[in-house]
Amino acid sequence: MLPPISPIPTWNTADLPEPKPLSWKNWKSFIGPGIVMMGIQIGGGEWLFGPEITAKYGGGLMWIATVAIVLQVFYNLECGRYALYCGEPVFTGFMRMRPGPGLWMGFMLLLNGSALIPGLSTHGAAIIASLVLGRPPTADDKWLVIGLAYACLLAVALPILVGGKVYNMLQTVMAAKVLFVLGFCLFIGICFVEPYQWWQIFSGFVKFGNVPVSDGQSGETLVNAFGYYYEYGQWPTVSMAHIAVLGAFAGYAGGGGLSNSTYSNFVRDKGWGMGSLVGAIGSAVGGTHVTLSHVGTVFPINADNLRRWRGWWRYILTDQIYIWGPGCFMGMALPALMSIRFAPYSTLQESGLAWSAAIITADGMRLAPGLAPAVTKLLWITALFAGIAVMLPSQMSIIDDFSRRWTDAIWTSHQRVRDSFRPRDVKKIYYGILASYVLWSLVCAYLFSTYGTPKLMTIVIANLNNLAIGITSIQLLWINHTLLPRELRPRWYQTLGVGCCAIFYLGLALLVFFEKQWPALMHWWAQ
Repeated sequence: MLPPISPIPTWNTADLPEPKPLSWKNWKSFIGPGIVMMGIQIGGGEWLFGPEITAKYGGGLMWIATVAIVLQVFYNLECGRYALYCGEPVFTGFMRMRPGPGLWMGFMLLLNGSALIPGLSTHGAAIIASLVLGRPPTADDKWLVIGLAYACLLAVALPILVGGKVYNMLQTVMAAKVLFVLGFCLFIGICFVEPYQWWQIFSGFVKFGNVPVSDGQSGETLVNAFGYYYEYGQWPTVSMAHIAVLGAFAGYAGGGGLSNSTYSNFVRDKGWGMGSLVGAIGSAVGGTHVTLSHVGTVFPINADNLRRWRGWWRYILTDQIYIWGPGCFMGMALPALMSIRFAPYSTLQESGLAWSAAIITADGMRLAPGLAPAVTKLLWITALFAGIAVMLPSQMSIIDDFSRRWTDAIWTSHQRVRDSFRPRDVKKIYYGILASYVLWSLVCAYLFSTYGTPKLMTIVIANLNNLAIGITSIQLLWINHTLLPRELRPRWYQTLGVGCCAIFYLGLALLVFFEKQWPALMHWWAQ
């Protein structure tokens, strides 16, 4: 039952549409949101932090990715549950709760701060500069990289203008990205990576409890916390020297941040469950007849609707457990294989170059010994194109994600918008927000390029994401246990999974804050 104080109108009511049977003949109907999310999230963390993590720890900390991805599956399932029931994104559900949309919109804007930092386009620009120059860009090439970063921000917004539904173009771009990037990584893994390196990475996914400790010589080594306790009767002292990078690694594993909550938007736009009765956001070109209702539509609880619900729920389970989850593991493992094989040959990690993270593995291929010059050149160029395929589509998705989230929030929560805008006019708000976001991103790219570094951008983004997904995990349980009928609410183990997601990510966020930011704040206060 809706909270009586909510200013958002009560849901419409209709029967739940009949789902098509899950079968290979019907594969286009149940392939969609998971592929889009996989394409959004695949490779970014490993391309940026993989060389640094694998250089320091091999595959020994991949278990962090296992925990992150499994917990995010629970999170995504609950986002899908809400959207299946009412056709609304979970952000709208948050605003239906006390004390109302005014407070929650401001709160969500704070949590969405990481989306205002265009880190991936800047790294993509460095990769393009490498193609133009035929070598990694140096500090003297800074303004070439910055200029290309501006061009990338403008270019990645263009595909969103066409496709009928904005979602359709995202699905096409992300499916192509998944096939190209994972295909290239798999080819490199089979042809160039040693079997023991495959074992290092894939066994690392189950080495739970491995933690970095000081080796007494200004370096670090890995020990298993549980084995250490069994042997010495006490827990090891974990080294915090690179905790921000490890926090970022966890933040980029799978999805992270508010990007996971967008799964509910994609479920609606794909037309699953009640989403087919609510509509979608139309593109600027070809989206004339695409409409979106201002409020969601729910179904009465009866035997037929519950039977249909179980059919739609199988769509969500298939999408997450058989597509998104395994895809995320491959998206972490295969780029890690490349970095563990080739990154040691690159000198960029020691160079301190601000944008080096995105091209370390490609540079290692360029300098790899024992390979013919023609082979190293081909690998260098192909790896750079793969890096572009990782960075720029993901930056495009961030632009869409931000614009989509706040379009849905304004579309439903503001009475003047509900009264003044027709269902097909939603794209006016969407593209207005998108244009404003791109302009802001140009300013932000300049500020970080002038006063910070692209690596700092990505570390800040990932650790802010940890805070956001931790907090919204709690909100997600709140709305699904309050707004949904008792028959559709999450079971105890699903509630436990999302609760553990909140604990894991909030714990990481607090650990990074108290280790890296709190001492600086205390020093500033003392002065």
